[in-house]
Amino acid sequence: MIEIVKILHYAGYGFVVLGVLFDFFGCLGLIRLPDVYNRLQAATKCVTMGTCSIMFGVLLISGLGSQGIKAVFVIIFLILTAPTSAHALSRAAHIAGVPLCKRSVCDYYREDKVLRPEQMSAEEEKS
Repeated sequence: MIEIVKILHYAGYGFVVLGVLFDFFGCLGLIRLPDVYNRLQAATKCVTMGTCSIMFGVLLISGLGSQGIKAVFVIIFLILTAPTSAHALSRAAHIAGVPLCKRSVCDYYREDKVLRPEQMSAEEEKS
């Protein structure tokens, strides 16, 4: 029984270290990447995965006590809200006219003809 607890603690510390590395690379991406859309990509993927790994490590270390249950709730909350908020921010930036990096290959929003609200009303008046 003691061996299982030791293995869980070591695995928990491993997940915490892995999560810190993911968070570090996500923060590095926020500094190094060229435009808002790439930065949101780094923040969403790396920081979500990193924070979820840290919380899973906390769950393994502390067990299913009050701390472990809170870690599970944080993981669920992050998985549900981080992609949604990143999508909303990137869509709002695109509609507001924030330019893409010059090296960007394609713009799927423009191809789908996502229009600004004032353009939508102008097109409705034409038809």
